[in-house]
Amino acid sequence: SQAREVLAAVDTVIVDEIHSLVPTKRGAHLFVSLERLEELRRRAGRKAPLQRVGLSATQRPLDEVARLLGGLEDGKPRPVRILDAQEKKPLELVVRMPKAGVRPEEAELDPIPGGSAIFGGRTPSIWPEIHALILERMAGHRTTMIFVNSRRLAERMAAALNELSGKEMALAHHGSVAREKRAEIEDRLKRGDLPAIVATSSLELGIDVGSVDLVIQIEAPPSVASGLQRIGRACHQVGGTPRGLVVPKHRGDLVAAAAVTERMRRGMVEESFYPRNPLDVLAQQVVAAVADGDVGVDALYALMRRAAPFAELPRS
Repeated sequence: SQAREVLAAVDTVIVDEIHSLVPTKRGAHLFVSLERLEELRRRAGRKAPLQRVGLSATQRPLDEVARLLGGLEDGKPRPVRILDAQEKKPLELVVRMPKAGVRPEEAELDPIPGGSAIFGGRTPSIWPEIHALILERMAGHRTTMIFVNSRRLAERMAAALNELSGKEMALAHHGSVAREKRAEIEDRLKRGDLPAIVATSSLELGIDVGSVDLVIQIEAPPSVASGLQRIGRACHQVGGTPRGLVVPKHRGDLVAAAAVTERMRRGMVEESFYPRNPLDVLAQQVVAAVADGDVGVDALYALMRRAAPFAELPRS
């Protein structure tokens, strides 16, 4: 491809939401590609190395992320300046357990409008309670983002909210929805034409959907970092206080929600570490490198070891 020659003039690479790449083979792929880009620039006569900028609000430990971002030169990590600009943002975070399936003495005293908390010797479905609770909380907000942990649940949740309210209140947004449809949904939410969106992890990252007033998380978030990314979408402006509601489905889920939200308030995101020597990624990158022309084995070995995931790659 002739396209690579366009990249020889690149001076700066910004890796946004770098935390999503750190523990994955996609990240290993990217940082080998950056070393190949450095090599391309050298062949084009560029002497100064790339300026690499990594951004994230939920990454830990910072020195591990810095080592991955910077890579190595002559076997030593390149110098990386870490700017820790985070300050603990106040969270308006509430965990509310629906009453269905809970013993009467454990139920909340204020009934949820439209709920079905029946305690007659059998356990009723939890979902009518959850749907009613969501619509109740949505009523006081212009734009609501509802997060669930599966695509199937996103579709079912959006359909149930629309059926219960008798009008279009929400649409599902996930990776199986066509790209054009996702863009249309995002635009309608941004314009205020759609009251709510039911999303999976597809909307954790910084997609511009305008101002969001409230985030509702069904079930405990899959991780502390994921919870902060999701709840942080609400009131996401300078001076804004993210407002979130976590709705556990059962008492076991309530324990998980309590643990995650406590760590969210403290900003204690999980540690993540980049993979060491993922050989399938190495094989793909070697094929890509030699497809462009002859490459000496020693030069290729040195190139791969400049990427942090392969810094300790044995010659064998």
